[in-house]
Parts: sequence; C-alpha cells; structure tokens
Amino acid sequence: MENNKQSLILAQARNKKVFSGSRPTGRLHLGNYLGAVKGYLALQDRPDLDCIYSVVDLHGITTPYDSKTYQGQIREVVLDYLGCGLDPQKCHLMIQSQVPEHIELAYLLGTIYPVSRVEQLPTYKEKRAENPDYLNVGLFYYPILMAADILIYKSELVPVGKDQLPHIELTREVARKFNSMFGEVFPEPESYETNGTYVPSLIGSGKMSKSVEGSYINLTDSLEEIKKKLAGAPTDSGKGDKVPEEGGVANLLTLVELFEGKEEKEGLEGKYLGDGIKYSELKENLANAIYKELQPIQEKRKYYEEHLEEVKGILEEGRGYCSIIAKETLREVKRAMGLV
Repeated sequence: MENNKQSLILAQARNKKVFSGSRPTGRLHLGNYLGAVKGYLALQDRPDLDCIYSVVDLHGITTPYDSKTYQGQIREVVLDYLGCGLDPQKCHLMIQSQVPEHIELAYLLGTIYPVSRVEQLPTYKEKRAENPDYLNVGLFYYPILMAADILIYKSELVPVGKDQLPHIELTREVARKFNSMFGEVFPEPESYETNGTYVPSLIGSGKMSKSVEGSYINLTDSLEEIKKKLAGAPTDSGKGDKVPEEGGVANLLTLVELFEGKEEKEGLEGKYLGDGIKYSELKENLANAIYKELQPIQEKRKYYEEHLEEVKGILEEGRGYCSIIAKETLREVKRAMGLV
C-alpha cells in the first residue's frame, strides 16, 4: 500500500514543480502578499504545475529569534498562507525543517560552490549589516540552503520578489555546475514575478520589510491600525512643480496605484501639480481600499484559527508528500556524486 502511494506521488511529481517560502520572522505583510503570495495563488490554479509552499524556519534562525515563541510564529505564517487562499487541494504546504533532505542537499551543494560568489550577494551583505553582532555560519550558508530548498524538488518556477532574484540566479548557477560535474540532474529554475513585486515602505524609503519597524502593514491589521500606520507616512506640502519620484509621497502614490488603480494615482498626480493634494483624504481612502482587500483574507484566516486540527492535517500531508520526492532526489544526487 505504501509503495503504491509513493509511486502515485512520484508520478504526480513529474508535473512542473513550483517552490517558494517565507521566513517566520513575523506575520505576513502587504509586501509578502503582493510580492510573493499573489504569485503563489496564480500558480496553484494551473493544472500543469505542482506547487509546494513552505515556512522556511531554518532560514529564520540565522538572525536573532526567540526559541520560546518560534513555534507560534511558524503557525502564524501558515494561517496567513491559508487566509490568503492557498488551497491544500491545489498545493502542498510544508515546514522546511520537517524534511531534513533540504539540509543534506545543501551540504552536498556547498562542496561544489565557491565562497567568493556567496560573499557577493547583496542580501547577504544586507543581513550582515542588519545584525553585525549575530554573524554565523548559517547566515553565510543561507543562499546554498535556499538553492537546496528549490532543487530538492527539481523546481522549475520560483515566485519571488525582486530582492530575491540574485538568489535565483545563484540557484541556476549551482544547478549548472552540478550538472556539468556529475551529469544532468537538476533543471535551472526560473523566477516568477507578480505585478506588485515591489511594495514600498511606509517610512519613506526602501520596501516593506518585517525587519524595519513601521515600514509595513500586516495582513491581520484592522482598519484603525492601517489608518494609524498610514498617518505616520511622511509627506510634504501637497503641491509642487514636479511629482516626487522617491520618498514618502512617491511611496504613497505607488500604494494608491496598487490598491486603487492607475487612474486614481494619475488624478492625484494632476492635483499635486495643480491645487494640491489633501493627504488626510488620500490616506483615508487608501486605508479603506487596503482594508477592503484584506477583509476576506482575515475572515478565511479566522476559520483556520478555529480549526487548528485541520491545519495540522494539512501540514502533515505536505510533509509526507515532500519527503517522498526529496528522498528520491537525494538518492539520485548521491548516485551522481559517487556516494552510493
């Protein structure tokens, strides 16, 4: 019976694979939703794809974290995923650390990849700068483990934000190098970007980030919380000879386009060059538009909060499914490398 199940899973695994994940360093925010999760939703509806979405908890422990609350943080991201509409009938949800083949493949890939290339990655440099007193081997190894996360399932599509594109290129390089050394095993994955890949910060510079306090709106925020956060977004006098291309006003206008449409943004740009923008009105309308999009997410999330046993079953299915594929890939890798 067990062998039949494995055969069925490996047969399904011949569909083109998709993999992506989020670190459980905080609840998901608008940047995660528009930059990645919306892409997850679009891909899970395609019958030619086999989608695996993960909470990458092993990546989360490379920066400061609280071990006492970590399981709760992992659960919150799973609930956010389900609230956003990830459907266990259309995709598989899993916790990275529950499939140890990710780590084993990462070590094997690390033996063929140069240190100098990892050091060049902008995201590695950023993490070093953010946590200068918490530098560890795991942080350095992060890109190789990310490559293993993708390649263990022979994934061909990876929905990610723009900041993660260098990691996808590194993964492609790892796949090419492995194949050239040991024979064709891995496909070279392609990135899949959503229209709202880049979501600007509320503090006037950069993008929404869980590591930058005040920069983001959580998917679980109430209308009042959203209004409060937008109220703190920096602005100017509301008028000028040129519409700002960066800073707080530019970021607000980008959010208007994302949630109220291009026409609304263009209308506000016209006002900026004319009689001026009333930012209190802009922020009120924007808050309502954002909350309107988040309401159905929050309602669905509440259902799963009240049915945690169902959530547990979804994750167990994901773990079992992914383990079978991961074990098969690892066997193939070891054979190619002369380890078995």
